[in-house]
Amino acid sequence: MLLENFYSEASSKIHFSRKQASDFAKGIAGDFNPIHDEAAKRFCVPGDLLFALLLNKYGISQKMRFTFSGMVPDGVALHFNDETDGKITIVDDNDKEYLSITRSGATSKDSDLVHHLTCRYVEFSGQTFPHILVPLMAKHRVMINPDRPLVIYESMVIDIDDLNIEQPQLELNNSTLEVDGKRGSVCLTFNLLSNGNIIGKGEKNMVLSGLREYDEIKVQQLIEGYDARKSGAVG
Repeated sequence: MLLENFYSEASSKIHFSRKQASDFAKGIAGDFNPIHDEAAKRFCVPGDLLFALLLNKYGISQKMRFTFSGMVPDGVALHFNDETDGKITIVDDNDKEYLSITRSGATSKDSDLVHHLTCRYVEFSGQTFPHILVPLMAKHRVMINPDRPLVIYESMVIDIDDLNIEQPQLELNNSTLEVDGKRGSVCLTFNLLSNGNIIGKGEKNMVLSGLREYDEIKVQQLIEGYDARKSGAVG
């Protein structure tokens, strides 16, 4: 993955075109969420792309917590507010915050480790729908709006025991959904492995909006539409 293909930088500011962000979502993350389409009315830059940029710039720390606080549209100039008390933020020219990371413990800037962990996490993240979310929605008898599906990153945690590792892998440990009216909170926990041994753990939290009663037919149509988009038949 050549991260430089998915953003532009000028005067220490980061810019994303719709094509760059959409290409990352579909080509790297395998994420075909409609809000990452070039022509989407409510377009936003994938949170995983911001995550990848932070790791690329600052490396991997043993304990990291990422908090997403805003959806990044195209054309917005972003820059990094460097570390203060262990916290780094991505903000725009008006100091509006979109993503922050707090970190502690040892830090590695080994390019191979950063690249491998980034790729494995982004691949894992891109499998959220339908493989993980649909069984959760079926269990709780709720579903996202099939006409305007909206799944938003909220936060993510990575906790690594030892950074002296090579080619870490990720595997899902558990998934939960808490429903509060039309809002749902999803928590995915995962293990990090190296040579088959668990060397860390992580957690990904998302928000589902516009929940309604589960409808098997509409869910299957949603899945079929997603698969069609992924195969290139649509979009």
